[in-house]
Amino acid sequence: MTEELERADNDSPWKEILEAYFPQAMQFFFPQTAKIINWERPHEFLDKEFQQIAREAELGRRYADKLVKVWQIQGQEIWLLIHIEIQAKSEDTFAERMFSYNLRIFDRFGKPAISLAILCDTDPKWRPNQYSYNYPNTRLNFEFGTVKLLDYQNRWAELEASDNPFATVVMAHLKTQQTSKKLGERKAWKFSLIRRLYELGLQEKDIRNLYRFIDWVMILPKALEAEFWQEFKQFEQERTMSYITTGERIGYERGKQEQGQTLVLRLLQKRVGELPQEVRGRIQTLSLEQLEALGEALLDFTAIQDLLNWLEANQTV
Repeated sequence: MTEELERADNDSPWKEILEAYFPQAMQFFFPQTAKIINWERPHEFLDKEFQQIAREAELGRRYADKLVKVWQIQGQEIWLLIHIEIQAKSEDTFAERMFSYNLRIFDRFGKPAISLAILCDTDPKWRPNQYSYNYPNTRLNFEFGTVKLLDYQNRWAELEASDNPFATVVMAHLKTQQTSKKLGERKAWKFSLIRRLYELGLQEKDIRNLYRFIDWVMILPKALEAEFWQEFKQFEQERTMSYITTGERIGYERGKQEQGQTLVLRLLQKRVGELPQEVRGRIQTLSLEQLEALGEALLDFTAIQDLLNWLEANQTV
């Protein structure tokens, strides 16, 4: 049952929440770096620039990566490479890949990047933070910043006391991991975390943004989801607030998106044959608008290369 509840594109909600609250993410996870940034100047997400270096890197698994241009307090421009390692397993080549991306940024754009990683896995011993080699006349030691979400299990009171949006993000992530086989408990935590958004006195926009993240990662089977909605509607009525009735619309849009993915994948298989898992994964990260556009474009496809060309032209990293 738990396998059926897994989503293929868990990087999507992370990307959305990072874009919505990037300064808060830096202040929460990497306060030392956040202190050298002038947050009064606008930051810029460099999706096209990151695409250029990512195309040359290995395909296969996709990651929630963000390349961001910020300004130091002293006035200089710096780039930040933020990597979210979503997969719940360790990876031997992770540190090498962090070094490779950093080197590619410097080589292609002449910009040193601050490399930072948020590790979402469940292995307490896996803590990559450097890539090095040492020969008689040449040595290298590349260190990068890492945060391990698992460590926040012992800082729960601190998370509850925080009004930073990423305290909620971490709480939802941890409780999703802890309740993979206790879905009734997951439903209770989902309700509790969304109710907490109201209790913090957040603005409607923030409640909706964080609701989207919680709802996406804390997926429930249909029966429990129906129970959750009944309980939450009653809660809203008691508080005479209707912020999360917008959540019903979000849930409807999510349902439309999942139906669209299923239909597009089925049509593509008929047009171009069996799709590699990596390509299926890329399609599952498309927005509803992109899925609709692909649904129209695929009528002209005759081979899988047509699909790859379309994804290359229309999909951001």
